Amino acid sequence: MYTLWIANKNYSSWSLRPWVLMQALGIPFDEKLVFFGTGVDFRTISPTGKVPVLVDGATTVWDSLAIAEYLAERHPGVWPADPAARAWARSAAAEMHSGFATLRRVCSMTVGVRIALKDDVPADLGRDVARLGALWGEGLSRFGGPFLAGPAFTAVDAFYCPVAYRVRTYGLSLPEPAATYGARLTDLPAMRAWETDALAETIRDAEHDAEIAHWGRIVEDRRAPAAG
Repeated sequence: MYTLWIANKNYSSWSLRPWVLMQALGIPFDEKLVFFGTGVDFRTISPTGKVPVLVDGATTVWDSLAIAEYLAERHPGVWPADPAARAWARSAAAEMHSGFATLRRVCSMTVGVRIALKDDVPADLGRDVARLGALWGEGLSRFGGPFLAGPAFTAVDAFYCPVAYRVRTYGLSLPEPAATYGARLTDLPAMRAWETDALAETIRDAEHDAEIAHWGRIVEDRRAPAAG
């Protein structure tokens, strides 16, 4: 069985990608969770000192995109079967992996709170949000939905699951059908399970919380009380 190393479910957007993909596709794995902010040396887990990491026997795969491709070689349904949809899905996933820098910097993933952004956020955030709405709308229109590349949940949807949390957390405004799609992702059984675990976490990471405080203020906190 695979072993998937991840970090805090409240914060770790990169961990969520392969986790939700494997959950949604019914690919069995053993979850190993280590927490940011507890002094754990992640280099003992990963060559880069970062998660997620997938271990398959003697093979170690790091980086969420590499994990998706590794799984695609072994399991059907990771990418769409249709070549055109598959090419689009890979492109859209890669765009998320390497792009949307301002969205990821200003609106870091934090599942258990709701945040009001400050007025002085970078203008590039609006451009990222506009691109997100256009991209989601394109996929849904072109391939018929309800997921980005057609009727089935695939890796491209998994790569945007952390963004769906960001949209909800920061109250980002998207046009239809993108807004409905984002809500559809957060309502997936695997996403609800991830959120339940995230809300139960009592470990806080000072670095992530400092980023949140820099760009906005918490208006609602649904998390369990912090440890200590």
